[in-house]
Amino acid sequence: MTATLIRNEERTGTPSGLRQRRRSIRPGTILVAALLAIGTLVPFVAVFILALSPEGARTIPYQLPEAWTLDNLIGILSARNFLRWTVNSAIYSIVSVVLVLITAAMAGYAFAKKRFPGREIVFWSFLATLMVPTQATIIPLFVLVARLEGIDTFWGLIVPTLANSQAVFLMRQFIMGLPDELFEAAKIDGAREWTIFWRIVLPLTKPILATLGIFVFLWHWNDFLWPLILAQTDEMRTLTVGLASLNQEAVSQSTLMAAAAVTVIPCLVVFAVLQRYIVNSVAASGIKG
Repeated sequence: MTATLIRNEERTGTPSGLRQRRRSIRPGTILVAALLAIGTLVPFVAVFILALSPEGARTIPYQLPEAWTLDNLIGILSARNFLRWTVNSAIYSIVSVVLVLITAAMAGYAFAKKRFPGREIVFWSFLATLMVPTQATIIPLFVLVARLEGIDTFWGLIVPTLANSQAVFLMRQFIMGLPDELFEAAKIDGAREWTIFWRIVLPLTKPILATLGIFVFLWHWNDFLWPLILAQTDEMRTLTVGLASLNQEAVSQSTLMAAAAVTVIPCLVVFAVLQRYIVNSVAASGIKG
């Protein structure tokens, strides 16, 4: 039976548990999910319609524009420092994702599979930082970065955000479910800790890494408060801060929506690339349970 399931998964590319769950979904559930999805998409559709509308046109919720234009998109892409803000956001988000995933995977592996004095105390103390509001630590954090001469620098923007308690917690919980026999067998074969981490832990945690990658990317791409405080010059602003500055200028609604549409596209691309790992993670969790 197990061999048959494995052959079916290899042939179709879909886990057997996921196919069984699909067959058991009721039509009412599908209808509710479809309505929720449509409701979620309405703001995005409105943004793109407004972005493609001529300036001054009467658009939704009143009526659709009589003509469509790309002038707003072209204008915002050639606007002052917009491409620079996009590059800053990309550097801030991508570098943060890579470093957060690596550090969270290391910490999660240590907390899940290693035995050392004070492990539980350190872990729960670290996790307790989730209860502290970001606004409560923003001033001492800024003072510390300023004394280290990190104002208006990428490292000052990125490094303070790397200690992600939620990412460490999720990685620990996922790695705890991995069988200890894998690590014991690797140690018997003479594998060192770095080898175990890079060749066993990271490959087996791809689903949770992809899920965290989406969340961490969205957190940093949409982050506003920390880049607003740290970026003292126009060249170091991110897209969120830059769009806020455009909103204070004499810019039309269509131009602002064009800028918002451009900022949404990278998020959609990241989700489209990594969403299959999320599906596989959910299916694997269901089969395991």
